[in-house]
Amino acid sequence: MTTPPLVSPFGGQPPPQQQQQQAQAARDVNTASLCRIGQETVQDIVLRTMEIFQLLRNMQLPNGVTYHPNTHQDRLGKLQEHLRMLSVLFRKLRLVYDKCNENCAGLDPVPPEQLIPFVEDDGSKHEDRSASQSRPATEERREILEVNKKLKQKNQQLKQIMDQLRNLIWEINSMLAVRS
Repeated sequence: MTTPPLVSPFGGQPPPQQQQQQAQAARDVNTASLCRIGQETVQDIVLRTMEIFQLLRNMQLPNGVTYHPNTHQDRLGKLQEHLRMLSVLFRKLRLVYDKCNENCAGLDPVPPEQLIPFVEDDGSKHEDRSASQSRPATEERREILEVNKKLKQKNQQLKQIMDQLRNLIWEINSMLAVRS
């Protein structure tokens, strides 16, 4: 004995509340998943395009050489199908692109230079990039560069003093060696 299928009281349609939830879920698609769908669509477009070029390479032009009309029509049908699917994929990609732009409309654009960390030995390149960055970060970096410059100067002075001490010790040792 089988159970009868459940029938909705709305004549086969889901209840209006469920329809609203499904519509809301369709609108609130994650931008990252949209980007993944877009990437897959681009890969499909590339694959279809490669298949189109493969079909075109294998097709023979009717230039007086005997050819089979059935084979030619079959290849032509495949080519037209690929072109139709390519058109559908481009429409899908356009929809994904528009939806991503709509989802990201309120976000402030971030320059790519700020997303890429960089390490520099001298401040020359840093000063060129600092003009486009915010004021507090620029001042902080300038202070760091000044401290680094002073540190290098102090290190040079200490090295000179150590060299002078080494020479002095060498001279003292050599005088003591001569006296003994």
